Amino acid sequence: MKKVILSLVATLVIGYYSFSQELSPYIKVGELTESIQSAYDKVISTLEGDNFTILGTYNPSNKSSLKVVVFTRSDIKNKVVQIADRGALAAAFKVGLVKLDGKVVVSYTNPDYIFRAYLRDNYVTFQSTFEKFSADVKTTFSSIGKEFAPFGGTVKADKLKKYHYKIAMPYFTDPVELNEYASFEEGLKTIEANLKAKKGNSIEVYKLVYPNKKVAVFGVGLQSAEKGEANFLHKIGESHAAALPYEIILQGNEATMLHGRYRIALHWPDLTMGTFMKIMSTPGDIKDALKAVCK
Repeated sequence: MKKVILSLVATLVIGYYSFSQELSPYIKVGELTESIQSAYDKVISTLEGDNFTILGTYNPSNKSSLKVVVFTRSDIKNKVVQIADRGALAAAFKVGLVKLDGKVVVSYTNPDYIFRAYLRDNYVTFQSTFEKFSADVKTTFSSIGKEFAPFGGTVKADKLKKYHYKIAMPYFTDPVELNEYASFEEGLKTIEANLKAKKGNSIEVYKLVYPNKKVAVFGVGLQSAEKGEANFLHKIGESHAAALPYEIILQGNEATMLHGRYRIALHWPDLTMGTFMKIMSTPGDIKDALKAVCK
């Protein structure tokens, strides 16, 4: 009986810690004293060698000193799409490579942070799968660096499912509608064609399609010098390069995006209001670009 009670107490304590701990949006793997191309090649081969799938790569802000690698794994890809409310957004994780002072800083989006924010109450449904994925990503990158230092601000784990930056600011559940189509197939064809044509000064970084679920996610690079990444990223922090690219999600016949004032704040939770004001037009600029992609 005593062992049962102690086991129950331990479970409660662990559960409390898990949900009350502070989480950061990024994990720094380490710094490499080599070219960004060499670091990129190492990241690609390391991920592919451990059965992760590379979805796409690009240079945010069109800068050679910044590189992003987008990856997933089949178990995660197949679990998150089961969450009806835009769960597929949690399928793609990103590695950021930032050349700074002769070194390449390697970081990645923290799976625990993203899963809790995007899947919300559904996080616990597949928690063991998510925790294993997080541990496996760390093991994979341990051949590249040993720091594994969280950075980029913090949010309490139990607050992520209802995260918003300030009062009256949008939540995950306040997406922006981009377009509605006659069918999923029409929407998919339209978005693919517009990305190929670089509508809205955009490029396709990656595409993840679930034809049987009628769900597709597009990672979109925002290439306008005046209104895209080159305009806002350096103002809020290039060290958070793994926040990009921005996403469009097509579910059924409706294309949406996460509200800029939610998604930017989620990936830069330590932004001051003063800095946020410097990119006041950015959420609208992103919406305009992605609407052009979906038109």
